[in-house]
Amino acid sequence: MILIVLLLAATSACSWLPKEQDKTKNWSANRFYTEATSALNNGDYEQAIKYFETLEARYPFGRYAQQAQLEVAYAYYKYDEPESAIAAADRFIKLHPRHPHVDYAYYLKGLINFNRGKGLLQRIFPQDPATRDPGSARQAFLDFRELVKKFPNSKYAKDAYERMNFLRNNLATHEVYVAQYYMKRGAYVAAANRCTYVIEHYDKSTSVPKALIIQAQAYDKLQLPRLAADTRKVLRVNFPSYAAAKPVSKWWWPF
Repeated sequence: MILIVLLLAATSACSWLPKEQDKTKNWSANRFYTEATSALNNGDYEQAIKYFETLEARYPFGRYAQQAQLEVAYAYYKYDEPESAIAAADRFIKLHPRHPHVDYAYYLKGLINFNRGKGLLQRIFPQDPATRDPGSARQAFLDFRELVKKFPNSKYAKDAYERMNFLRNNLATHEVYVAQYYMKRGAYVAAANRCTYVIEHYDKSTSVPKALIIQAQAYDKLQLPRLAADTRKVLRVNFPSYAAAKPVSKWWWPF
């Protein structure tokens, strides 16, 4: 009985304690945006995401809500949540296709995919990007291409072009890595096909002459002398410095 009385007394006493108030209860849209931006600039991405999303929930209309929808995509990106970041960017593009800053949403999507997988270990032990899974790189290339196609005069277009060039070279190099892998295992048809893909899809990349060299060697192995000769002719005409470096029939690109 005494225990019950004590519990009731404690419960009664607690009811007199003031409940903790949500400090954002009376915040304006401007206050939310200011606090969220401050958290973002200070590297507190989790808090920034919370404020941006609460801002949109409480004030769904107006310029602050629109800007929050865009800024939260960047906050998710910096918080290393690429899927949420891309979803937020896609949502902004869908809701505001004519927004003056919609080009940034396209650019951010490319940036997110461009930097996928670059976590702590990658920063400590850098890896040749051409040896990584090319899926994200291909998607980043497509994202940047969509940006420059739709917004050729965007202030992000120049950087997007430069990243596309970088990605093109790395994707082509990856294909040549794979072609060499096939050569070492006697899969000469597969090696030749990989080289053809490089020549046709990445014709401006630095890996084209290397692809031609491997392709010629694959044709040699397949006993297709005419195709091998034609490939070497293309190499001599378009890349004379490579053709003159060593006898092409014996030259193997060292990776």
